[in-house]
Amino acid sequence: MTHGITPRKRFGQHFLTDENVLERIVNVFHPADNELVLEIGPGSGALTERLLDRISHLTVVELDRDLAATLSEKYDSDQLTIVQADILNFEIASVFNCSEPAGDALPVIADDLTGQTSKKVRIIGNLPYNISTPLLFHLLKSVEHIQDMVFMLQKEVAQRLSAAPGSKIYGRLSVMAALELDCQCLFDVPSQAFEPPPKVESTVIRLTPTPLSRAASHLIHDRNRLNEIVKLAFAQRRKTLRNSLQQLVSDAQFENARVDSSKRAENLTVDQFIQLSNA
Repeated sequence: MTHGITPRKRFGQHFLTDENVLERIVNVFHPADNELVLEIGPGSGALTERLLDRISHLTVVELDRDLAATLSEKYDSDQLTIVQADILNFEIASVFNCSEPAGDALPVIADDLTGQTSKKVRIIGNLPYNISTPLLFHLLKSVEHIQDMVFMLQKEVAQRLSAAPGSKIYGRLSVMAALELDCQCLFDVPSQAFEPPPKVESTVIRLTPTPLSRAASHLIHDRNRLNEIVKLAFAQRRKTLRNSLQQLVSDAQFENARVDSSKRAENLTVDQFIQLSNA
C-alpha cells in the first residue's frame, strides 16, 4: 500500500515511491509557473506533490474514481484541477480551460473539459504500462497543442520510440513518432522504485515536437492512408511489402515511389513510407 492506497492491477497501477527518482523526474521536467502542465495518471499523488512545490496550478487526468477523490480531499481547486476520465478519450486541447482555476471554490472533479487554444501544454506522467502504446498514438493526434512530454515508460516501449530502420524493434510506433517527435531517453529506473515492483524495466524519456518533423509531415498527401500503410505493413512484418500491402499498393506504385517491394517493413525509412503513401 502507498499512503493507504492499494494499487489496482486492472488499471496497471505501479506507484513510484523512490524519493530520489521522483525528484530527478521533476528536475528534468523543470516546470515553471507560467506554463500549462498536465499530469497523466497521478495515482497516489507522489509526483503531483512535487510538481505543486514548483508551480501554483496543475491539471491531472485520473481514471480511478477513488484516487481522484483522494486527491480532491488533499488539494484545493486553485492548486489542482482533477479530470476523472480515461486519458484515451480525453481531448488534450481541453486542458487549456483549466489554466485559470476558480478562486477558493471546492476541488472539482470534472468528467471532461472542452475548448481550443493556440497555447501549448507540457505533459508529464508515470504511464500505466498496459496503455502506454495506445496512449502515445492518442497524444500524437494532438501534437500541435503540446510543448513537450516527460514520461516514465516500459523500457521496451522507450526503445521502440527511438528505434532506427533495420532494427527488430523498429515498428509502427517508431515511424509515426518520428514524423512528429524528437525522442530522448533520459535515465533508467529499477523495478524496486515502484510499489508493487513491475516485472519490466522502466525508462524516463522526453518527447519534443520538432518543427523539422512537422515540416516533413506536411509533405504527406493523405495522413490516414499513411497510417493505414504503416499499420498494415508492420502487422505482417515477416512478409515482404509486396505481400503485406498487396491490397493497397500496386507494383507500379512501388516503382513510382522508388521503394523495393521485396523489402520488409522494418527496412523502410520514414521518408520511404511517406513516398509510398503519396504514390
